[in-house]
Amino acid sequence: MKKFKSLGITLAISLISFSSLSFAGEVFDIENIGTKSKTEGLERVTQTLVPPPFLPKHDQVAKGNPKVIQMTMDIIEKEIEIAPNVFVQAMTFEGSNPGPMIVAHVDDYVELTLKNLKTNTLVHNIDFHASTGALGGGALTNVAPGEQVVLRFKATKAGVFVYHCAPGGVMIPYHVVSGMNGAIMILPRDGLKDNKGELVTYDKAYYIGEQDWYVPKDEKGKFKRYTSPVMGMADTMEVMKTLTPTHLTFNGKVGALTGKNAMTAKVGETVLFLHSQANRDTRIHLIGGHGDLVWTGGSFDDVPTTNRETWAIAGGEAGAAMYTFKQPGLYAYVNHNLIEAIMLGAAGHVSVEGEWNNDLMEQVQKPSPIK
Repeated sequence: MKKFKSLGITLAISLISFSSLSFAGEVFDIENIGTKSKTEGLERVTQTLVPPPFLPKHDQVAKGNPKVIQMTMDIIEKEIEIAPNVFVQAMTFEGSNPGPMIVAHVDDYVELTLKNLKTNTLVHNIDFHASTGALGGGALTNVAPGEQVVLRFKATKAGVFVYHCAPGGVMIPYHVVSGMNGAIMILPRDGLKDNKGELVTYDKAYYIGEQDWYVPKDEKGKFKRYTSPVMGMADTMEVMKTLTPTHLTFNGKVGALTGKNAMTAKVGETVLFLHSQANRDTRIHLIGGHGDLVWTGGSFDDVPTTNRETWAIAGGEAGAAMYTFKQPGLYAYVNHNLIEAIMLGAAGHVSVEGEWNNDLMEQVQKPSPIK
C-alpha cells in the first residue's frame, strides 16, 4: 500500500529536499481499488497543446462515444521578462504563463503525461480543479527533476477549471505566483447552451491567464534578478506576505495581448473568452462590449447570465463569457480595477475588423471650440 504524507514541507539545504513533499496527515490507499477504470476499448485521441491565448483543436459538440484524451506536458523552469527589464524565475507548464488550455468533454478521460525536465531544480506536480479525488491528483503526480508520471481522470463536471502546481506547504503559493498554473475546459457533450437552453457556438475562443507577480526590489528601488527559483524564494516570499503584487499580467507579460499580439475578431463573429486567476480575485470588462452570456464560476451546467458589463472571477477559478462583436475598432479587455489594469498591467486588446454601424454609435459633431 502506497502512502503519501500530509501537506507539510521541510525546507532543507539541497534543492530537491527543499521542495520535497510530506503528506504526513493524509494516507492514500491506491491499491485498495473498489471500482476499476472503464477506459478499456475507448478510442484514444492525442491532443496537441498550444500556447495561450489559443486553444487546441477540438469539437464544440462531442462526436461519438467518450474518449481518452491524452497529452504530454513538460514542466520548465525558466527566466521570463514580465515587463521591460523586469525578470522573474518562472515555473511553467510547457514554458508559458499561463500553461496551455486543455479541452475535453464530459465523460471523456483526460490522460496527462507530466514530465519534470532534468534541467529543473525542484519537485513539481499538478492539481486539477476539474478532477474528482483528494488533492486533485497532486499526491499522485509528484515528480523530481528527470522524472515523469502519468495521471488519468474522468471528466465528470462541465466547465472551465484551474490547474496548478501544489507541491506542499509554502511551496504551493510560491509555485503558483511564479507562473505555474493554467486551465482546462470540459464541454458538455451536447455543447454550450444559452439562457433559454438553446445550443450556442463560437467562431473563436481565447484563453487569458491573469497572473499576480511579486518581484523584490533592492535598496535602490530596482527590481532584483535571480539565477534560479530557489535563489529568489526568500525575497519573493517577503513581497508575497504584503498581498500586494508588483505586476499583474495577462498571459505572462505586460502588453502580451496588445499591438501585433492583440486578440482578433470580425464584426458578426462570436468569441468565447476564457479567463483564469489561480490565486487572486479579479473582475473582467470588455470596454465597448458586454458579456452576452456569462457562465458564473465557469460552470457550464448552470444557466448563464446575460448582458453583463463586468463579471467576477474568484481566486482559484476560471470563468467563461461569450460576446458577438457588433462594431469594429480596438476593444480593451481589462481587469476593471483600473489601477491594476493601467498601472500594473492587467489589460489586453481585441482588434475587430468590419464596417461601422452609425445606428449603434455615431459622432454627431466632431470636437470644436465651445460656442
